[in-house]
Amino acid sequence: MSEPLKIGVAGLGTVGVGTLDILRTNREVITARAGREIVVTAVSARNKTKDRGISTDGLQWHDDAAALAHQKDVDVVVELIGGSEGVAKTLVENALESAKHVVTANKALIAHHGVSLAGKAEAANVCLSFEAAVAGGIPIVKALRDGLAANQVQRLYGILNGTCNYILTNMAESGRAFGDVLQEAQELGYAETDPSFDVDGVDAAHKLAILASLAFGCEVDFNAVHREGIRNVSPVDIDFAERLGFGIKLLGVAKQTSNGIEQRVHPCMVPVDAPINHVAGVFNGVVVDGDFVDTTIYEGRGAGAGPTASAVVGDLIDIARGLMVPAFGIATPALKPSVTVPMSEHVGPYYVHLTVVDKPGVFAEFAASMRDHQVSMEQVLQQRRGPGEPVDVVMTVHETKEVDMVNCLADIANIEAVVEQPTLIRIETFQSAA
Repeated sequence: MSEPLKIGVAGLGTVGVGTLDILRTNREVITARAGREIVVTAVSARNKTKDRGISTDGLQWHDDAAALAHQKDVDVVVELIGGSEGVAKTLVENALESAKHVVTANKALIAHHGVSLAGKAEAANVCLSFEAAVAGGIPIVKALRDGLAANQVQRLYGILNGTCNYILTNMAESGRAFGDVLQEAQELGYAETDPSFDVDGVDAAHKLAILASLAFGCEVDFNAVHREGIRNVSPVDIDFAERLGFGIKLLGVAKQTSNGIEQRVHPCMVPVDAPINHVAGVFNGVVVDGDFVDTTIYEGRGAGAGPTASAVVGDLIDIARGLMVPAFGIATPALKPSVTVPMSEHVGPYYVHLTVVDKPGVFAEFAASMRDHQVSMEQVLQQRRGPGEPVDVVMTVHETKEVDMVNCLADIANIEAVVEQPTLIRIETFQSAA
């Protein structure tokens, strides 16, 4: 059997400890599948005395993670620090320049610097692997890069953030407001003290940018992703959605069009019988449409010690086997520049929620604005209340260009009878992406 593959782990949080645990617990099966032993020789974290529930005896300890990049008995640096800049970026760059393989779970780093880091890995003839950066234990990176490599991907979409999916699932089940369910998610450890990274769609946008590059052979471009979060989704919207035959999910959607690539993260109304609508709680789900494979669906836990560490170790096994694959499936010089379709050019059906004072002539004003902006109404629902009281009115409209829908809604918001800012949610019917 070959010499052991020697690992240095930077960051001993949930995923770092999980990685050590898997390598020890499943040592025999991992060795058999890798063709050689995978051993941890060094670790780095900020606090050496912290009780992490796992022994680091016998391992070289570094207070400075950057030292792992130059340690002779480290073949692979596992970066689990996080963040797109600072220590994590410096460590990964130094490791690649020192001809060490890198495995990371850092979606922000790959979303912002993936192309340059992949170029460094290719120049040094080493691997840059990041299965754990997207969708936890779901092997979606390998699916796009390897399993579906014979296909032209037409579209992919999915639930890429477990925190948002937990919140929306529980709002639908309990009827509670966003703030109440968010607080519960924080108490349970599903949401951070500052939840903005999750609930404002940043985390999902990082992951979508990576998946779009893998799917369409383009450069990773986080700034090309249109992003909206879930703060404005209300129990009223969820109730109306159910009455209309929809659920509400925060989706990342990437689609190849004749004008470029759509990359967008925002709340969507999806048909209740769509597979993606049944992905609940903290689970993630990704759907990929390819020209020969048709539709493939992937679902599993998108975060946590076990699932994410499983993905890390999966990448380590590939490296131990000697598998060398470009980080994004093709060499970096062949990656196409990201040509993005502006969100204003998106075309689709919409849901609109208005709170209005119910009085004669209101709907005539709505109709006039919709006529002026070429927006065609499909159906209307109204909550009944007493005369003169504000009422909830929702409309669905046929396929419309985004810029026309937004301008129409701006006009409607200025109508005197409209007493709250209108809510707009895009409807995804998942018809053929061709």
